[in-house]
Amino acid sequence: MIIQKQFYFFIIFLAFYSFSSAQNTFDIQFPQGERNIVCKRCFQVFSQKPKEIGFSIKMDKTNTLYFQINDKKWFNQLFKNAGDGIAVDVVAKDRYGCLEVLPEQQQIRGELLKPVYASALKKTLRPAPDDKFRVRVGRLPDAFKGKEVEFNILFLTDKNLCQYYTIFNLESYQWDLLDMGMYLDSITYQNKLGANTGNEQYSLKQKTMTFTIPFEKNKSVYSQEDIKPLYDSLRLTDFNIKKIDIKAYASVEGNAERNLKLQNERASSIVSAMQTFQEPTIETKVSTSENWVEFLNDISGTSYESYKSLSKEQIKQKLIGNTSQELEKYLKNHRKAVVRLDLERIDKYKDMKTEVIIDLFNQAIGDDNLDEAAALQNSIFERLKGKEANPDILSSMEIPRQLKYVPFFNKNSAFRYLKDERNLLIAYNELQQLEKLSPKDKRIKYNLAALKMRIWRYNVEPVKQENFKKELTDLKKYGIEQGLINRMLVNYHIIKSELYMRERDYVNKDKSVAYIVDNYKSVPLQDYDYLSLAQFLTYYGDLKQAEDLLQPKMKTVDVNENLLFYYLNLTIVNKEIIQNPEYRTIMLNAINLNKKRFCQIFNASNQGGVTFQLLEDDYLHDTYCENCEN
Repeated sequence: MIIQKQFYFFIIFLAFYSFSSAQNTFDIQFPQGERNIVCKRCFQVFSQKPKEIGFSIKMDKTNTLYFQINDKKWFNQLFKNAGDGIAVDVVAKDRYGCLEVLPEQQQIRGELLKPVYASALKKTLRPAPDDKFRVRVGRLPDAFKGKEVEFNILFLTDKNLCQYYTIFNLESYQWDLLDMGMYLDSITYQNKLGANTGNEQYSLKQKTMTFTIPFEKNKSVYSQEDIKPLYDSLRLTDFNIKKIDIKAYASVEGNAERNLKLQNERASSIVSAMQTFQEPTIETKVSTSENWVEFLNDISGTSYESYKSLSKEQIKQKLIGNTSQELEKYLKNHRKAVVRLDLERIDKYKDMKTEVIIDLFNQAIGDDNLDEAAALQNSIFERLKGKEANPDILSSMEIPRQLKYVPFFNKNSAFRYLKDERNLLIAYNELQQLEKLSPKDKRIKYNLAALKMRIWRYNVEPVKQENFKKELTDLKKYGIEQGLINRMLVNYHIIKSELYMRERDYVNKDKSVAYIVDNYKSVPLQDYDYLSLAQFLTYYGDLKQAEDLLQPKMKTVDVNENLLFYYLNLTIVNKEIIQNPEYRTIMLNAINLNKKRFCQIFNASNQGGVTFQLLEDDYLHDTYCENCEN
């Protein structure tokens, strides 16, 4: 399945400030103390708005601006009376220059366009793509052409400003179901590579191992003797290292450029030492950064906690002499490499031609040497993983249709699907026939359920939902672990919530989402699962649940980059959260991991950023200017 890139737009209510009387505010009234009275109906309509309803301002190629919404009924409730309307505030990014003092916070930040009222709004509302509706609300003023701009929305009741919203963008992708894998010899998962980068790839997941190597101060070279005890302890006699991913961390004191150079040398020396133990070349990926996360975590609650409010350069200036020595008890733990090894089983048939291996497999089956046949089948799979052979070779495997050979048929069908999801129905039909031969085989039962979930999700064939739910719970009778069943039940409710959403049955949709929230903790999740689940919750308006899901993973130095930036996108608009000193740690981690990506958060919402109006906040403005404008 290809993951489609999307942009989810959300709204932030902004507090009321003073407004400039110098610009034209047309016939809009700005109530103060009487707001609760004159805006009562508007507040009531917004309080009753289902969280699934979203709206935004869109601009077409002719610079015409449209108000876009996904629920016509709520639109008509909002714009009921003659004085109910919309006005657009056009804001330019050049308002927030780093060399200038931030402007005084005002209600109208840019240029206010002429309001459009209920009669015109209802008369010109038209259907738009993706089951939405839109209505024209103005044009971009000439003074803003060529500038980075955003559009804030003023909602008017009886010509009174009652709600002022800015739109922020959460760049995302269509979520997927939690990965259920397929049962071969054991559960085998797909490894989703490059997720959320626009370069989606899929491969069968290899065996992986992760461990940490501490770095001695000022040491950059590691020898074979240093690495051999570690290599031996991994017991790699049956595996080769296919890929090494090293995240090398320097302690924060000293010159940043020298620190990162030293980390690169250390990481390279580890790879070189490991390469001496095997002939196949090890693919390597090395990233380096200063370990600000653990430094700021470790000084919490100490006499140095005040450092957390300083800039990085200010902290470095203090970490000299006695201070550096006193903090060495922490700093020594920050110099390390987190090493992940992707392993592949050593294939003793690797040098043989595929046709020869097929012949050997058929011979082993004929001799009833099932262990040898299983090893040869796995060797064939390795060739198919690496695109060294055509999947059609599976049909050349001569396997008698007998009960004792069921595991071979099951593995072929499961692998066929894992290799290419377009084989979904082919694999499902093969397994249904196999189930008749072995009706209680847990591997077949599990694989049928996993494939049926996909068939339902993509509406390939009709699925009787209640019967299917019983099939899932009955998997326990065949020896399937409860954790795997729970994962499937979460997926069941993900699909149910999508169906309820299409029907605009928000009550039952909320019940399915509540089931997911209550039960995902009982399911082991990989990083990709966390990301999919967070996006699912966000799409359905449960931003707080998505935040709670990701927050525990945010303060680890080796947090997945996509998870970290998704969390930042989700939370950086929350003024209460960003005031927390712990949030600074998370932002520094993001800057270390990918400064360019961090800075893009402050681009315009219609150009891939969250919103540049985050720079209204003094702290975020200072952080942006320190890291992105030098």
